[in-house]
Amino acid sequence: MIGSALKLAAELAKTNTARFPNESADYRRARQALLAEEIELRRHIERVAEMRRALPPGGEVTRRYEFIGEAGTATLADLFADKQTLVIYSYMFGPQREKPCPMCTSFMSTWAAKLPDVEQRVSLVFVARSPIARLIEAKNARGWTRHRIYSDPSSDYTRDYVSREDADAPGYNVFTRRDGAIRHFWAAEMGQDTADPGQDPRGAPDFDPLWTILDTTPEGRGKDWYPKLRY
Repeated sequence: MIGSALKLAAELAKTNTARFPNESADYRRARQALLAEEIELRRHIERVAEMRRALPPGGEVTRRYEFIGEAGTATLADLFADKQTLVIYSYMFGPQREKPCPMCTSFMSTWAAKLPDVEQRVSLVFVARSPIARLIEAKNARGWTRHRIYSDPSSDYTRDYVSREDADAPGYNVFTRRDGAIRHFWAAEMGQDTADPGQDPRGAPDFDPLWTILDTTPEGRGKDWYPKLRY
């Protein structure tokens, strides 16, 4: 656990010997100050992760949720497969939407190559409100082969864990199965109401590597650029 015995971030930053051709003294001073902040950010991320792991047991899932996947009907318990933890990403592709959300699609695409790694430890599935045939068609169009996709035809799950109004909204939920009981563990709860002025809603840390990469550039995320389905 991160505690008070750690060295000051500024002291750790002083051990950095990285230097680059033709950089100015002003640049190096500013970069060293930034490095100290990056060290603090790393520590804060770990403190938040520790708090998340230490959450008390969440609400028990007593309702029977049924989904339709590529192999037929499945319950929430079925989605765990042989794992004790289940992650469900709900993406924006409701029955009224002509095409899947470009942002959700971009996000899900970044996970394609990582799913075999993730699935060594937890079960990860993707749920949307459109009929399964539409979800399969969109999946095939993106060339996804590892994504386990499910439709929530009744919207029971969506209303309880994503949007009470059954809105076409994204959601990220984690469930656990321990001692025969399924419980809700954690959900992404940062949204429009918790966004800072001038920023799009985002979580911390940001799960989408697209934004993490752009955050390292002088252009940043920008104010009016978003991923598209086609370029």
